[in-house]
Amino acid sequence: MKQVLDVLQDSTIALKSGKDNRSRFWGVYKRVAEEHDGEFLERHTGDMDIVLVFSGLFSAVSTSFIVAMESGLSPDPSDTTNALLTQLVYIGFGNFTAAGSTPADPASMWSASASALRIQMVAYASLSMSLLAAFGAVLGKQWLGYYKSNRYGRGSQEERGKRRQEKFDGLITWYFDAVVQSFPVLLQISLLLFGIALGAHMWCEQPSIAWVIIATTVFGFLFYSLTVMACLISPACPFQTPMSTVLRMLGMHSKIIS
Repeated sequence: MKQVLDVLQDSTIALKSGKDNRSRFWGVYKRVAEEHDGEFLERHTGDMDIVLVFSGLFSAVSTSFIVAMESGLSPDPSDTTNALLTQLVYIGFGNFTAAGSTPADPASMWSASASALRIQMVAYASLSMSLLAAFGAVLGKQWLGYYKSNRYGRGSQEERGKRRQEKFDGLITWYFDAVVQSFPVLLQISLLLFGIALGAHMWCEQPSIAWVIIATTVFGFLFYSLTVMACLISPACPFQTPMSTVLRMLGMHSKIIS
């Protein structure tokens, strides 16, 4: 028996068996990794496409409303024309005193109201966040493309598997999922700010119409807040949103630090 063990130890049968187990392990690893990466890339690519489409449409709509609301930031050119016509009428009637007291350029004495400035600040913040979300979505698609094309590289099956695991560990270490999920959150905040700016603008113009906008905005905010809270309370809740995902990740990170 001792001679048989010595022969087996000196032979390559055990070595081949070990190599077979390693190759079998990395083969199974590659199959499982492909399934996970396929679902991972499909989910995040779809999210980035939605952000790009919605941010493009929303930016166009918000820009048109901002242009329409910009009248409160500059003087009306017709005021100068009306002032000059008024002076001509006074001069025609010989009322030089009234003509001299009427300013020829009302724009020089004009200044935007504080409410108009605040409304425009909120509106432009909404537009900026929408464009920032679109920019982040473009970067996200580039990052996903880089991971898809470079996660394996070249080499043996074991080397390629180790390289893929290194890339995947980098996604977890650098909170890739939380960063990518923050882009839809930016778009949702942009939508909320736009509703606030539109409601405030219409309140200055027509309060009755503003009530409709304010009620819709408040209802949407409360509904969204309740779904986020439900997702945080119960992970099995089907109403998962990017905000709930980001908050859950931040909570887990704070627990790890503490």
